[in-house]
Amino acid sequence: MTDSLDFSLVPRRVAETLGSDIIFGRMAPDARVIEEDIAERFGVSRSPVRECIRLLEQDGLVIRAERRGARVSSLSRRDLDEVYSCRLALEGIAAAEAAQRHEPDDVKLLQAGLSQLRKAFQKSDIAGYFEANVAFTDAVHKAADNTTLKRLLGSIQKQALRYRFLAYRSFPQLMQTSLDGNREVVEAIRNHNGVEARTQTERMIERSWNAVRKCVPD
Repeated sequence: MTDSLDFSLVPRRVAETLGSDIIFGRMAPDARVIEEDIAERFGVSRSPVRECIRLLEQDGLVIRAERRGARVSSLSRRDLDEVYSCRLALEGIAAAEAAQRHEPDDVKLLQAGLSQLRKAFQKSDIAGYFEANVAFTDAVHKAADNTTLKRLLGSIQKQALRYRFLAYRSFPQLMQTSLDGNREVVEAIRNHNGVEARTQTERMIERSWNAVRKCVPD
């Protein structure tokens, strides 16, 4: 791994891989994050592993506690509510600003994203739909063209992704709701209707929020 990468990039690349494992549930909540195991898995020294764990902690995916070491962050209703109350407001603003500020190429990108969502839905491909939906959301953020807003959304992105995937995995029917809602969002953005874009976005997030609350402990 280190032969083909700048050494300074190793912690970020390792963190991206482990972050994906956590988001997709391959590393369970509260599982221990052991430096030696990570170093052996990726063929790196302990120094970049420590930096990797710091990055994961910064993203809210790992917690470190005295005498317990590092562990995958737990999933809980309180954490969900904190993350989603922020996400609801911020994503709604992003959709509204995308409607106000978008360029023609932004709409084309959103329509292409909608096509990818439709294809994954038709195949009942939950993981594929999730990844396409993340890309679609990123396209909305691009269209909003608000650097500060994008930074704020990025600060909760990884935590939100865990719950977003859990929602689709636990309630596949949400794909239909999401597809219909995102179609309305694209139409509202295309028509410069910020109120409708925000309303549809918030409605989808609320449905996902309410569904996933049934899957996590108090």
